[in-house]
Amino acid sequence: MFFGRVSIVLLATSRPVLGFIRFGCGNNLVEERADPIVAPGQVAGHVHKIAGGSGFGFSMDYAQARSSSCSSCPIKEDFSNYWTPKLYYQYQNGTFQSVPTVGDSMADLNGGMTVYYLQRGPAADSKTLKAFPEGFRMLAGDSSKRSFSNDFAGQAISYSCLGGNQPETNAMPNYNCPGGLRAQVFFPSCWDGVNLDSTDHKSHLSYPSTGAYNSGGCPSTHPVQLISLFFEVLYDTNQFASMWYGQNHPFVFANGDPTGYGFHGDFVNGWDIGVLQNVVDQCDDLSAQGVVDACSAVTQFTQAEQNACRLPSQINEQVAGYLPALPGCNPVTPGPGPAAAASCPGAVRAVIGSGPSYFTDATSKGWAFQGCATDGSTRTLTDKTTLYTAGAGDTMTVETCLTFCQGYTFAGLEYGQECYCGNTVAADRAPQAGILGECNMKCKGDSTEFCGGPAALSLYKACASTSNCQNVPFEGSTGAINSTLPIANPVAVSSAPYSIISSTIPSWNYTGVASIPTPSTLLVLSTSVLAGKQPSVVPVSKPAAPVAVPVSEPVTSIAVPVPSVAVPVSPIALPASKSLATTAAPVAASSVCKAKTVTVIKQYTVYTHI
Repeated sequence: MFFGRVSIVLLATSRPVLGFIRFGCGNNLVEERADPIVAPGQVAGHVHKIAGGSGFGFSMDYAQARSSSCSSCPIKEDFSNYWTPKLYYQYQNGTFQSVPTVGDSMADLNGGMTVYYLQRGPAADSKTLKAFPEGFRMLAGDSSKRSFSNDFAGQAISYSCLGGNQPETNAMPNYNCPGGLRAQVFFPSCWDGVNLDSTDHKSHLSYPSTGAYNSGGCPSTHPVQLISLFFEVLYDTNQFASMWYGQNHPFVFANGDPTGYGFHGDFVNGWDIGVLQNVVDQCDDLSAQGVVDACSAVTQFTQAEQNACRLPSQINEQVAGYLPALPGCNPVTPGPGPAAAASCPGAVRAVIGSGPSYFTDATSKGWAFQGCATDGSTRTLTDKTTLYTAGAGDTMTVETCLTFCQGYTFAGLEYGQECYCGNTVAADRAPQAGILGECNMKCKGDSTEFCGGPAALSLYKACASTSNCQNVPFEGSTGAINSTLPIANPVAVSSAPYSIISSTIPSWNYTGVASIPTPSTLLVLSTSVLAGKQPSVVPVSKPAAPVAVPVSEPVTSIAVPVPSVAVPVSPIALPASKSLATTAAPVAASSVCKAKTVTVIKQYTVYTHI
């Protein structure tokens, strides 16, 4: 990310300014249509660039944020999540190309942003500035906005054209920026002192009532002054300098906004609160210019650890590269009136849990995917390699590497073209559960497969037998493993995959369709889930037969799997009683859910007990 003289300009305000810290989140945690603030438990309306802790999910709370195992940002005590809408170039024919951040290639694999924690306002002067509390979240900006409002909220969205010798603007500028276009959002810092969120995700906060949007006194309705938060995202628009047409710039944000007024930022707090308060109280040396190394209150991840902290997308749609349309059915809306909410025809609605696979299923060949392992100058797998085999790289596929490593325990693919074999993997190099790492490079010999990445191994392990050979899938960012929210709030799809006559199913209501961890055949969510335990999985070879459930506590919901291929589904019998014992009486024919042929992937029809 860019760290230059601009910080001096940024800190120039009408009142004295104390210290600050700033840090670059060098890559995105994930890019997808997720927004646990505005659209919890659902597919969001547009694509966001998301940075921060690996606990991020479509639904999340403070505890989940703090459970992160890594972060794409440097501070170890901060597992917060930060996100903004993604920028695209619009071709004359109406198609789109994602715009990479400065330092990234047109492949647009990394992303990243810069985050500032600034000590501003009278509370900073009097040393009474407060850290964000547990459970705190907020939104700055308005996705639907398409014209300028000369209030503090409008002024808090701005753009800096690096290398253009031009002043900052509140709209996207209509001239090229040789050093990149920097989108900026400054969050309100005056809190009501009570609410951690609000219905519009803004009302519990306010911009100052005096001074400027980024430095001033708080109103009596929002008397608590918090540390100020500021985002920068530096887009490499100069890569498109020769591709302009017409009278206006050719760029548009993921929410269909070509004006720039609809830029916005979101924040979910994941800090160790005591540490953040120490940052507020102690890291106040302006001469340090925000360098995190000068703040002894925090410790840091290495750059390699940050780069490896990535989550797989949970939505199977392309959001980077060349696109025929903006993801999420967002038409380009130049305003000046507010844009309407995105609305997708049922046939093209996306579904949580149907994300792309980042590995190749080779279990039929006796190999199981283990995850993304790390590599280095001292190799993780040292017994055999194709690195010095002429021409091997250009034809590299997963199958090529697995064949090459026959007789070894592990096979690892790296950098799209390299294969390594070995019998052991050191614990500090082993894959992290649920973390994609940097295994996002396509194989040179087959662009539909993934072959590791820079210093990252797509790791496969030889199975003792093909009958007991299972891949270790990425759980990704659903936030559903220990949460009942995806059941309580099913994700809408094009139409119900089953023909439901709910009145004929005693004691059960059809709730909808949800994405949940894959069960064997039937998933029973009992009260044990509420105690933080894993749901009971009931294998049922003949779904219409009586259901035997190895739990005695009351059942809250039942989820019936939808096949991943278009095949007729056998009728599913629902128990008439909420209390399921180890044996269940046969279910009457009127209690049967009749099925149609379906094609929805990784979706489950949910029934909730009345």
